[in-house]
Amino acid sequence: MPEPCTRDLGDALRHHAQVCQHESAAEVFLRFLASAPQVFERSHAPGHFTGSAWLVSADGERVLLTHHRKLGRWLQLGGHADGDTDLARVALREAEEESGLRDLTVEPGIFDLDCHLIPARGAVAAHWHYDVRYVVRATGSEAFAVSEESLDLAWRPIRAIAQDAQADESLRRMARRWLAREG
Repeated sequence: MPEPCTRDLGDALRHHAQVCQHESAAEVFLRFLASAPQVFERSHAPGHFTGSAWLVSADGERVLLTHHRKLGRWLQLGGHADGDTDLARVALREAEEESGLRDLTVEPGIFDLDCHLIPARGAVAAHWHYDVRYVVRATGSEAFAVSEESLDLAWRPIRAIAQDAQADESLRRMARRWLAREG
């Protein structure tokens, strides 16, 4: 029998698949979840779960992005689960650590799923990140602090990201999803 937290993620993935009827990624994530008990550990060679934050301003018009130090691209905040099966908690923790912001809240339910290959780097072989993304809202100060994991941070208008052909495809998808939801 799966552990309760694993079952919770499975339930959340099944719910996400129903809400986003075109969301075939949920099935891929469910298969990966059932594949091995180590899927929440970065030591799991094929890949592991990560939690990310679509960190939006209180007014819902902007999102905080990181210019990721290792990948050299503008992306949402997030990181490794490191054994934590509560990926919403992981997303919140990473958002706080990477931005220095407090007074953040996580909205219930999965916002987006993205499976992407992380290239080999040093002694770490190429592997897959099964990234579960949550909406996190800034409810207090929006004055961020750049952490060691980032080259920079910036609040970006969500409408501009949705239309920016140079932006990461998953950022454009989340921006479009956000705008459709808020529209």
